[in-house]
Order: sequence, then C-alpha cells, then structure tokens
Amino acid sequence: MLKGLRTIVYHVTDLAKAKEWYQQVFGIMPYFDEPFYVGYNVGGFELGLDPDPSSYQNGNQSITYWGVDDIKAAFEKMEILGVKVHEAPKNVGGPIWVGSIYDPFDNVIGLIENPEFQA
Repeated sequence: MLKGLRTIVYHVTDLAKAKEWYQQVFGIMPYFDEPFYVGYNVGGFELGLDPDPSSYQNGNQSITYWGVDDIKAAFEKMEILGVKVHEAPKNVGGPIWVGSIYDPFDNVIGLIENPEFQA
C-alpha cells in the first residue's frame, strides 16, 4: 500500500557541483553527505542526489512537484539565480499553480502552489 511521497532521487554527474547548486537554489544543507549519495530533508521529504550513472538513462519520464507558498516569488528567485525554466508557472485550475525548472544535470524539478492541499 502506498503511504505517500517519501523520497525523490535526482541523478547527477558532478556531486560537488550538484550540492553547491541545491544549497544555493533551495537554501538547504544535506543531512546525509557521502560520496555515493547526498540527502536533504525538504519539509519532511527526502531529496536525494545520486552520482552513479549506471542506474539510469537520460530522459525525464516524470516530474515530482515540491510545494511552495508563492510560486511567483519562487520563480522570481530562480530568475535572479539564473536557473533555466522548464515550464513557466501556469494556473491549472482554481488557486493551483505549477511550473518547473531544470537543475544543471537536466533533471526537471516541479514546483506547485496548492493552498487546497495540506500535507
């Protein structure tokens, strides 16, 4: 039985560069930091960085959305930091907005503002 989102792992080719990027863009430090895996606690969920290229192929098949309080403010911050936008924020019904960005390794990171969902 599914219990809900616990972890999303992004595959990266340069772990040091990835740690620097996530620290700057997300404003977080890892709670687990080893040469084979780096883990961050983002609002009680895990964002992992995996430098092992043998376990994945290029091509993004899905998008995981991380909740934000204000998507417009989040994208303004991303613009200041020079982050490449995958999909600009758009309204998907009612008060719900989604958008997505790329990390330096072409992983797509979704952001969602959904005041109707409480974790």
